[in-house]
Parts: sequence; structure tokens; C-alpha cells
Amino acid sequence: MIGNFVADSIRGNQFTHLHPEIQQGIRLHREIDTFTDAHDIVRRSKRRLHKRYGLYAGVVIDIFYDHYLAKNWNNYSAIPLDLYVDQVYKLLQNNFDILPEKTQYMLPFMIEHNWLYNYQFKEGIARVMNGMNRRTKNRAQMNLAIEDLVVLDKEFQEDFVAFFQELCIFSHQKLKDIQSA
Repeated sequence: MIGNFVADSIRGNQFTHLHPEIQQGIRLHREIDTFTDAHDIVRRSKRRLHKRYGLYAGVVIDIFYDHYLAKNWNNYSAIPLDLYVDQVYKLLQNNFDILPEKTQYMLPFMIEHNWLYNYQFKEGIARVMNGMNRRTKNRAQMNLAIEDLVVLDKEFQEDFVAFFQELCIFSHQKLKDIQSA
């Protein structure tokens, strides 16, 4: 869980000093990113947005897919979303000292505004998109993405459901491969 959470903050192989389970999480996260970026369903989702967001279309789709996961959480987990989110926040807080500096900076805001839980709501996604847009100094226009989410909600949700089934199969197998390596 920790490795997966911090993977985007770690460059190259600058994680070999971390606990082996965290290393496995980082490797799994990277495998999932590669699988996702190459997947036809995800590419179809990105094409719907490419004209407006260019290279940022993939980031927008990642956040949209997070929305559908949170919104439909009870279809994928027996643990209620609020309890799961609390467990994630506690795990990250209990391991704060080993988190990358960038993650340490972001975590208090994430918890205060309960990002993971609020991904299920369009208002939560709008806040995330506004924040991402500010970080790109308004170049990405991600603040407009909520409009696309509303207009193309059915299409994006169908894409997510089909993709997520395949992602789960891939992830379970890849984790077994990583753990046995």
C-alpha cells in the first residue's frame, strides 16, 4: 500500500533502501501504470479529451477512473469506503517518516479534505481538478474537466468498468510475479 502510494514520487531505482514490501508496491504501481497507458480502453477514454487537454488527458482520465472506483466502491470491496480510507490514512500517518518529502507535504491536505473519500462525488473531483490546474499554472485547463465528466459520464463509466475488470486480473497476477521474484 505504501509503495503504491509513493511510487509517483520516486525516480528510477531510488527505493532499494526501503522495506521489500514497499519496493514491491512501487514495482506493482509501475507495472499498473505501463499496463494502463497501453490499454485500448484507456486510450479510447483519453481520445475523448485529447483535443482539450493534450498530454494532460491521461492525468484527467486517471482521476476520472478514481472517481468511478470510489463511486462504485461497494461493487469491488466488502470494506465500506469510509473505513478503508481511514485505514489508508492511518497507515500513511504511522509511516510518515519514510514517505518522500513531497508526499509528507501533501498528506495533511489529503486527510484534512478527505480526498480519497470525496473522489466519489463530482464536487470532490472538481476540487481535485482545480488544484491540479493551479499546479500547472492554468496551462492544463483541468478545471474544465468536470464539464467533460458530466457530459460523458456514461461513456467514461462504461470504459472504467470494462478496464477495471482487466486491471484486477493483471494486478493480481503481476503481484504474484513480483512477490516470487
